[in-house]
Amino acid sequence: MRVLGLTGGMGAGKTTVARFLRRAGWPVFDADAAVHVLQARGGAAVAAIACRWPDCVRDGAVDRSALRRAVIGQPAEIATLEAIIHPLVRRARRVFLGQMRRRSVAICVLDIPLLFETGADRDCDAVIVVTAPLDIRLRRIMRRRSLTEPQARALLARQMSDSERNRRADILLRNGLSRGHTARQMKRLIARMENPA
Repeated sequence: MRVLGLTGGMGAGKTTVARFLRRAGWPVFDADAAVHVLQARGGAAVAAIACRWPDCVRDGAVDRSALRRAVIGQPAEIATLEAIIHPLVRRARRVFLGQMRRRSVAICVLDIPLLFETGADRDCDAVIVVTAPLDIRLRRIMRRRSLTEPQARALLARQMSDSERNRRADILLRNGLSRGHTARQMKRLIARMENPA
């Protein structure tokens, strides 16, 4: 089984790329979706988050907006939250990979925003990095999360630099030019992976 990592800076367009890969029939582990499950009613992260930030849990589920406001711009709080979330996401990732091996899947994808930062790249045979111009990424982040530009820049500053992420990529996909440009890159990538020379 070939395991591909998928990562990129916030707002770079990973979701679009993951959609293409799913359409190609490649199973995708979505770390962000795993976090949503962990923070939903009955999720494995709810009790620990309620203990640390009681005002951010309502009706047995994490209020993600309230939690974001509680930790944004506070490195120590973010580190505490990551210490709760990352081990649980790692466990979910291991379960996914085990399921894919049992199904004898040829190619699967780990879609993880902090792939390099969390060391998840060690589980991958190759890493796809999605990149896009900074101004486009800032607009996407501000629109999706209802943030100011300084808040969006603060979130980006927490991540690995684009230059370092791009340097560590096995495959670099440039997003943000047009949907057609992205689609052409994806078709070439899928064909190359499914029919290696």
